Amino acid sequence: MSRLTPTIRVGTRGSDLALTQTGHVVNALSKLNQSIKFDLVVIKTTGDKDQRYDLENLGVGVFVRELETALLDARIDLAVHSLKDMPSSLPAEFDLAAVPYREDPRDAFISRNGETLEEIAAGSRIATGSARRAALVKNLRPDLIVEPLRGNVPTRLEKLDEPGGPDAVVLATAGLVRLGLQDRITQHLSCSSFVSAVGQGALALETRAGDSATIDAASKIEHPATRAEVTAERNFLDVIGGGCSASVSAHAKVRGENLRFSAFAASPDGFQIIRENRVDKAYNAAEVGKQIGQLFVERGARELVAGDA
Repeated sequence: MSRLTPTIRVGTRGSDLALTQTGHVVNALSKLNQSIKFDLVVIKTTGDKDQRYDLENLGVGVFVRELETALLDARIDLAVHSLKDMPSSLPAEFDLAAVPYREDPRDAFISRNGETLEEIAAGSRIATGSARRAALVKNLRPDLIVEPLRGNVPTRLEKLDEPGGPDAVVLATAGLVRLGLQDRITQHLSCSSFVSAVGQGALALETRAGDSATIDAASKIEHPATRAEVTAERNFLDVIGGGCSASVSAHAKVRGENLRFSAFAASPDGFQIIRENRVDKAYNAAEVGKQIGQLFVERGARELVAGDA
């Protein structure tokens, strides 16, 4: 009597980027779990379906909720997310089973005529769908006009190329690299001055809590340094509150035994800003995030981000 091959159903959004990065994850998992079959299941999320509003108006977790519902309903066993889309803490029903190696976390500035953020003319129109990026652009270049932008990565680039489109867009480098579009990048924006979103460039493999077989399979592509980095970042965000749609961010980088941590919060207009940089031990990553988060709370970050400062 033949034995059935164990199968893990992997849920993903249906965008080009989500399908590409989930494909990379499935390939990596298949190589390290050769006795398991991995099936791809596409789930449509609120963030994909509703293009009428800016992301901050749709709330935290707009690209995550339906995938988590599919986990709870046992329609999928494993969800692959862009970690920056996830709330800073998970409900008890779920487990963050693995965080693979992180792609480049920097933001990319892509201009129509090849100018950098520093070079582009005053009055130029810069499009972004991120409150954080909008605040940073306004802070660094208050003479520029920032406009909202929705859609997947190819759609955003198409809008840049259209007659009458914006003069530049700001996108995540990681998404461009995963889609093979890195040649479009005019300038990589440094994480020290243009602080990237919490978890940017990293993927998250989410399972049902207690699903030991799926957790064990997923954990084989865990990257400990990336886990330390995103733990620090997520703990910072968890203390302050908010999500990927807020004008607050943090970036951590493990180098040897040390962890370098940069954090940022701004008023929506970008004129008021709080920054902090710290170097600590990598084993202390979780506490570093909490400590700097509390420091930001004491300095009024919650009120600042809400526009009440």
